Amino acid sequence: MTETTEHPAPYPAQTDQVLPAVRSIAAEMIQVRRHLHAHPELAYQEFETSDLVAARLAEWGYEVHRGLAGTGVVGTLKLGQGTRRLGIRADMDALPIHETTGLPYASQHAGRMHACGHDGHTAILLASARVLAQERGFDGTLHLIFQPAEEGLGGARRMVDEGLFERFPCDAVFALHNMPGFPAGRFGFREGQFTASSDSVTIEVVGRGGHGSTPHLVADPIVAAAHIVIALQTIVSRNVDPRDTAVVSVGAIHGGDAPNVIPATVTLRLTVRAYRPETRAILRERITELVQAQAATLGVRAEVDYHWRYPAVINDVEATRLAREVAREWLGEEGIVQDLQPVTGSEDFSFMLERCPGSYLIVGNGEGDTHGTGGCQVHNPGYDFNDAILPIAASYWVRLARRFLAPQG
Repeated sequence: MTETTEHPAPYPAQTDQVLPAVRSIAAEMIQVRRHLHAHPELAYQEFETSDLVAARLAEWGYEVHRGLAGTGVVGTLKLGQGTRRLGIRADMDALPIHETTGLPYASQHAGRMHACGHDGHTAILLASARVLAQERGFDGTLHLIFQPAEEGLGGARRMVDEGLFERFPCDAVFALHNMPGFPAGRFGFREGQFTASSDSVTIEVVGRGGHGSTPHLVADPIVAAAHIVIALQTIVSRNVDPRDTAVVSVGAIHGGDAPNVIPATVTLRLTVRAYRPETRAILRERITELVQAQAATLGVRAEVDYHWRYPAVINDVEATRLAREVAREWLGEEGIVQDLQPVTGSEDFSFMLERCPGSYLIVGNGEGDTHGTGGCQVHNPGYDFNDAILPIAASYWVRLARRFLAPQG
């Protein structure tokens, strides 16, 4: 086993609540997590990861299905005569970030790392899969969904489009994400909108270039782009209900490469986020109208390429109440993050929730802002998943599965 690193233990009430069967395999599952961390794979390239997942599931008696979205894996275990069907999803892909943690199990591949904890999510679901296969204790069908390409390339959408829920019908589907900044091992739930939609916009401002000394002879796309950036700041403040929330951020401007040359084109790239589908539609309409009108006013034209990406995560009320109740009965109110607020990050589990009721929940990864506390934010080169929460989270999936697939009658 690789060398350990210090992480905050889950709060004391939880340390005695880990299921004995999970505790007995925790060290092995942490080793699996660190192996995955050392060997990260980017979206749709999760070949070794999916091989590991498929081999473990088959070893434990699951019917293993491969090929959805290329590297996706679904493990199915059916027990008894129950008709209920449960799906639990974990994401497997890493990010194109160069790791700086210096850990003994740090990424062995320059330029890519598990900077969001998908290594932990995969290990959590594997640990619960093993316990559920060994101890059983449910009546119905369990589908464990190991998804590729969550990070920006829509692996969940591709799995759904390729027949995920037709081949593996679910009455409900659940997923979790570790969340730095919250106490290690506490669970958070929220009905309705939880994460924002995420759309990308590329704006090409097309003018007529020329020498910087004769600006009267050109149609300047740089000046127009500057006006467009300022005008975009009014969209949320003047088009979105103040009781709602939306984000329009310009993340990139590219145009020109010499101080004395006015270029012919300038490119802007935006991220656009909202919680409500209606607000999402308003943002697209107003961005397109405003950009083109502003460009025309300044004698240039603007081409708007609006790319719909991830819809908002909207949790089913009944499924979320059940998920919360499982945690409350097990850990009490102390084990739950109170009044969890929505976040403006996005998550492609939303595509699964559009087709099947379910809920997306969080588990605290630890507080603090220095490496080793579990509090470093995700998508950061110094991030590491907090291994102390793996047994707690795996125990939760086991309890949820047993509750959802409890014998009827």
